[in-house]
Amino acid sequence: MVSLFFLLIVAVALAAFAFGRSRGRAFVGGGARLHSLPVYHGLFLATLCVLPMLVVLAAWTPVAPRYVEARTLAALPAELAPQTTLEKEGRLREARLVALGQFAGTPDAGTTVAAGAYAGARTEAEVTLLVLGLAGAAAGFVFGRRRLAPDFRARNSFEHVTKVVLIACSGVAILTTVGIVFSVLFETLRFFARYPWYDFLFGLQWSPQTAIRADQVGQSGTFGAVPLFAGTTLIMLIAMMVAGPVGLFAAIYMSEYATPRVRAVAKPVLEVLAGIPTVVFGFFAALTVAPFIKNVGESLGLSVASESALAAGLVMGVMIIPFVSSLSDDLINAVPQSLRDGSYGMGATRSETIKRVVLPAALPGIVSALMLAISRAVGETMIVVMAAGLAGNLTFNPLEAVTTVTVQIKTLLVGDQEFDSAKTLSAFALGFVLFFFTLALNIIALRIVRKYREQYD
Repeated sequence: MVSLFFLLIVAVALAAFAFGRSRGRAFVGGGARLHSLPVYHGLFLATLCVLPMLVVLAAWTPVAPRYVEARTLAALPAELAPQTTLEKEGRLREARLVALGQFAGTPDAGTTVAAGAYAGARTEAEVTLLVLGLAGAAAGFVFGRRRLAPDFRARNSFEHVTKVVLIACSGVAILTTVGIVFSVLFETLRFFARYPWYDFLFGLQWSPQTAIRADQVGQSGTFGAVPLFAGTTLIMLIAMMVAGPVGLFAAIYMSEYATPRVRAVAKPVLEVLAGIPTVVFGFFAALTVAPFIKNVGESLGLSVASESALAAGLVMGVMIIPFVSSLSDDLINAVPQSLRDGSYGMGATRSETIKRVVLPAALPGIVSALMLAISRAVGETMIVVMAAGLAGNLTFNPLEAVTTVTVQIKTLLVGDQEFDSAKTLSAFALGFVLFFFTLALNIIALRIVRKYREQYD
């Protein structure tokens, strides 16, 4: 139904646009002098028709399912009335399947009645959406048509409406971010009510196994997150030791040394790495890189774990090379050619020009690219799961198995979880700390950009 409503929105917008533009052309044909072009009359009228329909859809989307559920549950006989949330979902699912003709077997009489109520309520909700949407479009059309006149500032009105829409979209993005932060914050506070925050931030042992129900026997759990922070930092450093130099040198070559033909081939091939799924990199790390590192280490007399931070870090570094190379290449190309010409005119060589002119001029952008790559490395999960393991070891030895913050979040929130235990709530505390870590990286990058940014004509 929603897809059909979107098609209706498109049809109404096209019809209103065509009418408004023809109306503007009619003014011109009558010898009137327009303030705005006829196309702006069409855009203004189409906008006034579409916006009410979108508002109706936004209000209908959360309300309609609740209305359908209430009607369905109210139609159930008393003996089938659900007592728990699980029973409620089961009754609704059965009624929906019967109404759609997908129920396996013969439903009981009560479920059949509920299915009829479900179908009727759903039809009512869909008809209500169409009626209110068309009514809103008609109201907008009537209001806009009355305002169309030769001296009407259609362009200014359309641009004002566009500005309001853009502000609303920005507000949605900001409110979404704030909502995410507060949702994680509230769960983090619940965790700290069960476990001391200083033990979490400075504890040296991570063992989150606890009993999540009263009839289970389990450990009390130890949630010292320092091993996770250490593992995250270790793998991130290894990855950046690969991605930083390789990505930056690749960008320098493509922007300063490569011919246009070589650049046209090399840059897309390098950027293909960014499109490879991370699970594929994880398979490559687990099946190729990790055994290779283990065999080489054992041949040298070293003790190497089958899953090591070195394997995960190396493959992760290869994965984020395009983040550094592509951004750095664009930033280096953005340096004005006049700076290079002036350096060459002073007798500097190409390498000296790159070191003393180009790279300093592009430094703020390069630092931002590196910070983005660091954030990408910190947030990676699949490669670490498959190549570095799940052990929360407090070590900086790259040949041993470690784990990261994101891996533990994934592990803690897999399967059926009771969101009232310290084990599950610790995942939100880890996410909150990770949020502030990435926020700190962004603040550092912004300060570096502001300090070293230069404006060129």
